[in-house]
Amino acid sequence: MYFRLTGNVALRSWKNVEYACYIQGHPYALPLTMKQAKILLLCDGEHDLEVDDTVLGLAVRNLIVCCEKGEHPSAWSSYKKYDNPYFPKMNLMITGKCNYNCLHCFNAADNAPLMTEWTFEELCDLFDQARDCGIHALTITGGEPMVHRNFMEILREIHKRGMFVQELNTNGYYITEQILDEMKEIGCRPLVKISFDGIGFHDWMRNRKGAEEKTLEAMKLCIENGFDVKAQTQVHRKNVQAMMPTAKVLCDMGVKEMRIIRTTEVPRWEMNARGACLGMEEYYETMLDFAKEYLRTGMKMEIDVWQFLRLFPETSSFQVVPVSCAEGVYRDTYAGCRGNRGMVAVTSSGEIVPCIQMSGTMQQRGDSLGNVHKDRLKDLLMSGSYLENICATVGDVRKNNPKCGACKWFEYCTGGCRALAYLYSGESKGLYGEDLTKCSFFENGWYEKVRDALSDWNNLSPVGIV
Repeated sequence: MYFRLTGNVALRSWKNVEYACYIQGHPYALPLTMKQAKILLLCDGEHDLEVDDTVLGLAVRNLIVCCEKGEHPSAWSSYKKYDNPYFPKMNLMITGKCNYNCLHCFNAADNAPLMTEWTFEELCDLFDQARDCGIHALTITGGEPMVHRNFMEILREIHKRGMFVQELNTNGYYITEQILDEMKEIGCRPLVKISFDGIGFHDWMRNRKGAEEKTLEAMKLCIENGFDVKAQTQVHRKNVQAMMPTAKVLCDMGVKEMRIIRTTEVPRWEMNARGACLGMEEYYETMLDFAKEYLRTGMKMEIDVWQFLRLFPETSSFQVVPVSCAEGVYRDTYAGCRGNRGMVAVTSSGEIVPCIQMSGTMQQRGDSLGNVHKDRLKDLLMSGSYLENICATVGDVRKNNPKCGACKWFEYCTGGCRALAYLYSGESKGLYGEDLTKCSFFENGWYEKVRDALSDWNNLSPVGIV
């Protein structure tokens, strides 16, 4: 019988990843056994295959389909091999410009509006480069990405190349029924992550009168049109008491998830905070109180309390975020940041950074790991400062940071968040610094406090040391 790859499957390999396949709409490549890969290589409409258990298994999983002789897979599905390491995703800041001038913007090194922006032609070239490196899924961000005059054309160009927009970060101001209809027409249905900083406080944080009303309207419109919405909510001393009423409004609206983010000491917020920034102990205490109260309400919206706690009401379970590795899972070879190891982050000025959240701080300190306006993306992914930093392992952190190396909690926290380590531990330690927020969490008993406070729920992050 003759088979070909189904239209939503693409066979790929990278340096150190012998064979895998992408499924349209899923960001990460699916690993394959050598036997599965050999069969998939023959599913080209030209080879008469003997049907065995492996072939049947691939067909049942809809990776292959029976076809007529000479019926070939699409150009996108056909096998491609890349010389560079595996990077499935890109977080791309298409513009630094924004219709707001938010008080806390982590992209900024000062209070001046950002003016850097990619031209449409530059982006098309970058998308070609991303495709040719095997990148599959993109997060589109800014600034405010929808201020870019070619916003819809940019989305179309991504999808034309067989890639897809997984997430869109926006303040929601420019979302309209027409825009959502156009996105649906090209098969672009990202998770829409909309910034919303609390009932009664959003206008102040975003430095724009009427922003709160406009944002809630945008969320409602997205949900009505079948787009999943995730609210991204900054929390600080001024608005911490608004978190529960805000959660109630969002949950009633049908928002999929609320992410509560402690506004961190990035350069712009430090200039504007005026004592509003929550200390880490204060943050843990107020957010644990919030979590306990939230669970009593019976609301089902997922809650992600940044760098602290995730709540999954549908399954009555929780995850302690500082526990990067549960009991018995740790290996020295894990990436220093497993999320950023799979996602290339590029700023509106072309800087390639470990994560977008580091961009303003790196700019202020004059640190650069490379720029895609100067070097081809593939070259930056093959060698150089960026690759060296992004491929650093937790074992490297342990070896290069004596405090982490001697800590009894290290095999659970694995050194914490690399972006926060860079921010808090000083320029001299760079990306091997310790994440002081995780030090505070474990040394001051917050793991035990969370575990005990939520003892009626299933703990997805068990540890052996108490």
